[in-house]
Amino acid sequence: MQMPVQNSEKPRTIGIAGTGVIGSGWAVRALSRGYDVMAWDPAPDAAQHLANSIRSAWPAATRLGLFAGADPDRVSFSKSAEELAERADWIQENAPEDINIKRSLLKTLAEHSDPSTIIASSSSGLLPSALQDGCAHPERIVIGHPFNPVYLLPLVEVVAGKQTSPATVEAAVDYYDDLVMYPLVVRNEIEGYLSDRLQEAMWREVLHLVNDGVATTAELDDAIVYGPGLRWSAMGTNLTFHLAGGLGGMRHMLAQFGPDAPWARFDGPEHSAELISKMAAGCEEQAAGRPVRELEQLRDDSLISLMRSLRPLNIGAGKLMARREARIHSTVDRVWSPQQVVPVPLNFYAARVEPDWVDYNGHMTEAAFLTAFGWASDKLFRYIGIDEDYRAAGGSLYTVETHINYLGELRLAEPLRVATHVLGVDTKRVHIHHFMYHGLTDELLCTTEQMLLHVDTNAGKVSPIPKGPAAALEAVADAHAAIHRPVGLSMAIPCSGFGQA
Repeated sequence: MQMPVQNSEKPRTIGIAGTGVIGSGWAVRALSRGYDVMAWDPAPDAAQHLANSIRSAWPAATRLGLFAGADPDRVSFSKSAEELAERADWIQENAPEDINIKRSLLKTLAEHSDPSTIIASSSSGLLPSALQDGCAHPERIVIGHPFNPVYLLPLVEVVAGKQTSPATVEAAVDYYDDLVMYPLVVRNEIEGYLSDRLQEAMWREVLHLVNDGVATTAELDDAIVYGPGLRWSAMGTNLTFHLAGGLGGMRHMLAQFGPDAPWARFDGPEHSAELISKMAAGCEEQAAGRPVRELEQLRDDSLISLMRSLRPLNIGAGKLMARREARIHSTVDRVWSPQQVVPVPLNFYAARVEPDWVDYNGHMTEAAFLTAFGWASDKLFRYIGIDEDYRAAGGSLYTVETHINYLGELRLAEPLRVATHVLGVDTKRVHIHHFMYHGLTDELLCTTEQMLLHVDTNAGKVSPIPKGPAAALEAVADAHAAIHRPVGLSMAIPCSGFGQA
C-alpha cells in the first residue's frame, strides 16, 4: 500500500493518544507548529493535566520559536480513543511502556482510523513488529521515539517493523522534519533502538558505581556535565574519539587503547581488522574530508559557545565560565588608588571576535559590539572598585541610554581593542564614551556613548555613588578632561549639568 506524503501547508489535526510527560510534549511540539491537537487519555484528570503541562512548557516553546497560527488553546480532548482515531490525520501513541497495553491501544486506533492515517508509537524500546502484529493495515504503523522534553529536543528515532512500508517511513521522516526535528532512521529493527542502548550502557555503569559505594549520583553527573557531555553535544562519541587519536584519527585511537578498558563491567567485541576498518571508515565519512586540525577548531569553537550559553544560567560549565571571566577581568594592578596615575584613555579591554559574535555574513553583529563594549565597561567598573563583592552587597551601575555608531567591520578571529573615556560624573550618573579599534591596523571601527546610573539593587532604586567609587570616578574624569572630545558628542546625551560630584 502506498502512503501519501502529507502536505505540511494543509491544516492538520494531530492525534495524541496518551497525555503523560511524552504525550504532552508532543502536543506542545504540534501546537507550536501551528497545528490543531486532539488528545485522549483514560485518566480522569487527564484533560486538566494536559492543559497545565502545555501552559508550563509554552514559554520555552515560545523562546524556541513559534510558527504562524501557533496557539496553546488549539487543543481539544476526545471522549474515547475511537473518536480520536476517526478524526486525527496523524496519530502519536504514548501509552505506558507495556507491550500488552500498547498492542491493545494500537489495535483500537488502527481499527477506527482511516487506512491512510499513520500511527506512530513513542515506544522507547519495544520491537515495532510485535506492536503492529494483528493491527488493521499494519504497514502504516511505525516507531517515532522522541526524547524528553519533546518540545525542545529534536531527535526522534524512526523504526520500521517487518510490515511497515517504505512509504510510511518516508512520510514519518517528512512529518517529523516538518516539526523541525531530526528524524534518525534506525535501519535495523532492534530492541532499545540506538540512543537508549547507548544511554543504558552508561546507566548500567552508574548503578554499579553507586551500588559499590564508589561515587554518589552527583559526582557521576558532574563527571559528565563538566567533560564528555559538552563534547557529545557537538560531535558525539565517535567523532570525538576520532579526534582523540590525533592526526592518526580513529585507527590510532583503537590501536592506542587496545581491545577493552580493564575496568569495564561488560565485554566489548573483538577489535578485529574488520571492526577497525568500519570504525575508521565511518569517522572519515563523518569528517567529510576535513583534516583533524580543522575538526579540532570546530570542536573548540562549539565548546566555547556552549559554555558561554550556559554562563547566564549559572549552571555546570557555565558557572565556571563566569568565574573564569571574573578572575580575568579583576586584574589587581588595574584598581584605582590615589597614588596611581590614571591612564588616559583607559585601554583595559582587548579581545578577538568569537564564533558566536558573527552573523551568516561572517561579520560581527550589533549585539556582539555591545557585548564587547559591555566588557570594556566592566573593566572600568572593576578599576573604580565595583566588582562581585560590591554587587553582592547591593550596588551596581546600570546603563540607561546607549548610542552606537558603526564605522567599520570585524570578522571572525580578528583582534579588537577598546579605549574608554569618562566624560562626566555627578552624584548618581556617569557619562562614558568607548572607542573600538582594530587590534592590528588601529582603524576606528565603532564608538558608543553611554549614560549609567548608580542603583541600590536591594532597594530597587537609583542611589548616590558611594565615596570610594565616586572618588575614583572623579579622578578619572579629571584626568580625561583634556581628551579631545569626539565628533557628535552630546548630540544624543547632553553633557550640560555634569560637574564633578
